[in-house]
Amino acid sequence: GPLLWMGFLRRMRGVRVFEGATPEPTRPSTSRGVLKLCLICLGLSSLVVAIARPQSDPIEESVTIRGRDLVFLVDVSRSMLSRDLVPSRLARAKLWINDLVNTLKGDRVGLVAFAGVPVVKCPLTLDYGYFRMELDDLSPASVPRGGTLIGDAIRKTLSDVMEPGDGRYRDIILITDGEDQGSFPAEAAKTAADLGVRIIAIGIGSELEGALVPADEKAGSNYLEHDGAKIRSKMDGSTLRAIAAAASPSGGTGGGVFLNVGTGTIDLDQV
Repeated sequence: GPLLWMGFLRRMRGVRVFEGATPEPTRPSTSRGVLKLCLICLGLSSLVVAIARPQSDPIEESVTIRGRDLVFLVDVSRSMLSRDLVPSRLARAKLWINDLVNTLKGDRVGLVAFAGVPVVKCPLTLDYGYFRMELDDLSPASVPRGGTLIGDAIRKTLSDVMEPGDGRYRDIILITDGEDQGSFPAEAAKTAADLGVRIIAIGIGSELEGALVPADEKAGSNYLEHDGAKIRSKMDGSTLRAIAAAASPSGGTGGGVFLNVGTGTIDLDQV
């Protein structure tokens, strides 16, 4: 801009030097020169704006806030690698959860993995992208100790993830094969009901025949053995039924539901 203005002034001084010898009809127009300078400046400004590539999103999207908190409590014990569900119990659970989250708008989600100890992988959040990243990484390596302590996982969720107070629907969606190892899950479920937290217990895996437990997540891995015999994991429906019953005590404000999926499938969105 300043350089163009200096060039314009210099040109006008030259014109004034020869002004007396210049015929009036062909004398340069001062107004035309100013207009030309303005157009050049305007063009350069437009070029700068175009290079900056300004963007906007005029599309408005309505989001319905339903005020629901969903915490997924997922069993990542080694028995969840059993392949009576394809590709495995754990992989199928992750697919169901991901399908449900894809339908959510405005509901907060959280994720707790458990085996011998519970670990909060994702606190309550509206950041579904971060939740999906943590969900995808779930494996038996997500917790430092093996086993299945459902009661401890429920208590951890109530104390470290769920927020107290009224005005929101609060659900724990428990997905497990139900083989608890003495962690008093029914007592923990009763505490949840007293706090107004509903528990939806989803049992997966064969309840009669069971399935072999792979040593790791590789497709062709060996199977776990005990005293020379391969270990078979069966879904313990009785434990999950007891959790659902304890989560719906007389006078309680929560609620309990047990869904025996077994080796079938389920639409969590409809649930």
